[in-house]
Amino acid sequence: MAGLVLVLDRHTEDRLFADIVEHGHSVLAQVRTVTEFVLALPQLRPDVAVVGARRESLTGELIAACDARGIRVIALAASDRDRRYAATLGLLEVLDAAVGWPEIDALVHAGVVVPLRVGDRGRSVGAPRSGLVVAVWGPTGAPGRTTLAINIAAEIAAAGHTVVLADADTYSGSVAASLGMLDEAPGFAAACRLAGSDSLTQNEFERIAQRYNSPQGAFWVLTGIGRPSRWPELSSERVTRTIEALRHWADYVVIDTGFNLESDEELSSDMFAPRRNAATVTALRAADHVVACGLADPVGMARFLRAWSDLTDVISDTAVSVVMNRVRSSAVGLDPAGQVIGALRRFGAIEAPVLVPNDQPSLDVAVLTGRTLRDAAPKSLARASIRRFVLAKLVSAPATAAPRRTRRRRRALAPQ
Repeated sequence: MAGLVLVLDRHTEDRLFADIVEHGHSVLAQVRTVTEFVLALPQLRPDVAVVGARRESLTGELIAACDARGIRVIALAASDRDRRYAATLGLLEVLDAAVGWPEIDALVHAGVVVPLRVGDRGRSVGAPRSGLVVAVWGPTGAPGRTTLAINIAAEIAAAGHTVVLADADTYSGSVAASLGMLDEAPGFAAACRLAGSDSLTQNEFERIAQRYNSPQGAFWVLTGIGRPSRWPELSSERVTRTIEALRHWADYVVIDTGFNLESDEELSSDMFAPRRNAATVTALRAADHVVACGLADPVGMARFLRAWSDLTDVISDTAVSVVMNRVRSSAVGLDPAGQVIGALRRFGAIEAPVLVPNDQPSLDVAVLTGRTLRDAAPKSLARASIRRFVLAKLVSAPATAAPRRTRRRRRALAPQ
């Protein structure tokens, strides 16, 4: 049975106490404040903390202290506002405050592992950068850039890493729509504005970013511009500063870029004018790994191969992986995998591309429900292919599960 610490209001505590004891658990302490809780932890060594999801009792300090000692946190939310607040902290083990102890007890025994949660906020912007930047690019014609970027972020997060997914597409940003998020206030544009004035702090990031919540694969999202006319907000300098800041706060930064690689200065006589393609080119040059995707049909591969040389000019020394989406015999004939691999090798000198099979029903379910393939269709063939690619090429050391007593979530961005 588990040793518990309760950080609840007196009414909820009195309602649950008898059932806790009846189920065989021991209540090590009943505290009212976060300060009292943190000071008592070294002596108490509890297994689980049951906390009210109010701002006064559930804080970043409390969760960080629990994470450091392998203590699970279960929050009880009395309102939708409390539940949303808990979500901003990256806490997904949240129940309604009115439930009885049997429902809470089931969660105590379930041992759900959520990879992303609050962690060390000590890294400063001046510290050595540690985050890996992955930029997802593809030519014009909807080759599946956004879908690939979203699911790469989800699979990296599910491996136990903190992830920020940023939509830097200045033509047709669609990450928010794909995940069912509101985009009235584009997060990436806001981050760029703050970075331009040296005001992009971690607290500001957490204020403007949205959170995709999932039991296994939660990550932060900076939504794209809602109207293409807002592209001047994403200047090269601002994008560079934003990416560098994000490197310090997340293990991985996944950027959904635009398709256009043209040098805007060739189209304008004003050398100081803003460049519409600057966000895409800057993100690609800042990336540690570029994922270039195309559609596995005659038209899609022709578009991809024409743009391939332009991409290699932009990122001459960057690691690149080629992913071909929607591989199917109905578009390229018998042995579709062999046909696609042969065409890429012959016309682009591209070896070992990643082939994602056509799985439209699963993709439709994901878009309809605003979820990742991992959550909407975990057995999807497309999702399995993306997962293998992520674990083989992008995640060098996937997080491993610790013993039950100390099994903890990876650190994530969250306010204290």
